[in-house]
Amino acid sequence: MTTMSYISTRGGSAPMGFQQAVMTGLAEDGGLLVPCSLPDVRDRLEVWRSLAYPDLAYEVLRLFTDLPDADLRALVDRSYRVFRVPEVVPVVPVGKVHVVELFHGPTLAFKDIALQFLSNCFEYILERENGELNILGATSGDTGSAAIHGVRGRERIRIFIMHPKGRVSPLQERQMTSVLDDNVFNLAVEGTFDDCQSIMKSLFEDVPFKQTHSLGAINSVNSARVLAQIVYFFYAGLRVLEQTGASRVRFSVPTGNFGDILAGYYAARMGLPVGKLILATNENDILTRFFTTGVYAKGTVVPTISPSMDIQVASNFERYLFDRVGRNPEMLRAMMADFKVSGRLSVPVGEGGEVDPLFFAGTGTTRDTLDTIRHTYRESGYLLDPHTAVGVSVASRCFRDDEPMLCLATAHPAKFNQAIEDALGEDLAHHPILDQLKEAETRCDCLPADVDAVRAYVQEHCTP
Repeated sequence: MTTMSYISTRGGSAPMGFQQAVMTGLAEDGGLLVPCSLPDVRDRLEVWRSLAYPDLAYEVLRLFTDLPDADLRALVDRSYRVFRVPEVVPVVPVGKVHVVELFHGPTLAFKDIALQFLSNCFEYILERENGELNILGATSGDTGSAAIHGVRGRERIRIFIMHPKGRVSPLQERQMTSVLDDNVFNLAVEGTFDDCQSIMKSLFEDVPFKQTHSLGAINSVNSARVLAQIVYFFYAGLRVLEQTGASRVRFSVPTGNFGDILAGYYAARMGLPVGKLILATNENDILTRFFTTGVYAKGTVVPTISPSMDIQVASNFERYLFDRVGRNPEMLRAMMADFKVSGRLSVPVGEGGEVDPLFFAGTGTTRDTLDTIRHTYRESGYLLDPHTAVGVSVASRCFRDDEPMLCLATAHPAKFNQAIEDALGEDLAHHPILDQLKEAETRCDCLPADVDAVRAYVQEHCTP
């Protein structure tokens, strides 16, 4: 059992343990909870190279949790036995890259890896405390279904998931809305994902409402999400290092909300030999613009064929920015306050214009995405979903012979079969789980992009 504590990026909350951080979600001062420090694990890497995924997950997570070792081991085993392949996260050579397949969980998306663990943590803590939880979440596609499937039917939990109406793929929407358990509430919000995320944060910052209605967070604002994602960077990176004899690896990460690549950033800071983190965005490129100019400026959300990345305000970016300003909460608070008013903030850049030497950032347009799906399939017979294709496209701009390139595959291609058909001219992307959804009964309520409307809905439905 560790003594790790968690602090708010904005400095207004007392340090807390892992279990309290899990249940708190978003800090009451509006900040994000982060570990007070990151452990140096360089002396453990040799042993970690040979561990199976659940064993490695246990070793990594025990550095961050206050759970008894036996209980943590049971939670980890329960979380990953539901995956469809024994490796949990296979690493597959495809042309010049190693594709890290993160989509073998219940909903065929990388979010399952963290959300299975987080859901089991919720249940464990609630049973010990004889408590109940009302989860409020926002999704641009995959988080919603992974969260819903993680907690469906659980007696002590209700879940309210907002998605932007008409802005997730039809299969992503059906994965959510076809879950008819009494504790599941799907909300189609007439706006963008950023609207959904803003509503969620506003309700969490309403401390009396949050406490009265026992609100919990399952989005990546919950620190446990990011911690669980650190594991697959170590797992995949160490395996490729072992196979190739290289001294460092590169990771290409398609990202919109900065949570996935934040986990890679933490892994690198903990001692994983990472030569470069490639941050790949679609046309919604606020993060690419930041890492190439030092300016973080909100734009207008553009609908694309990689809808889970159609985001202009990346909630996890605040965790990175906290480190960037030397973990100074006063400075961070001032920057975020300015951003809330102006939609813009900036950081100093190096003499050569470099924002952070660990990061390379680039944009994969819709045309790039379709071309990459087409080229990869023709050359290797491998189907990429459009989000993964964004990552592979940007990765192709910064290969290095001595640093193997690992590209995170964030979803099964069948979740975006129309994009695959547009790229290849054939309906090739299928999965039996998704094919069964076409005739499934669905349930969903539509609400305006208004915080008071969502507040009233939650209040009405959170009492049995």
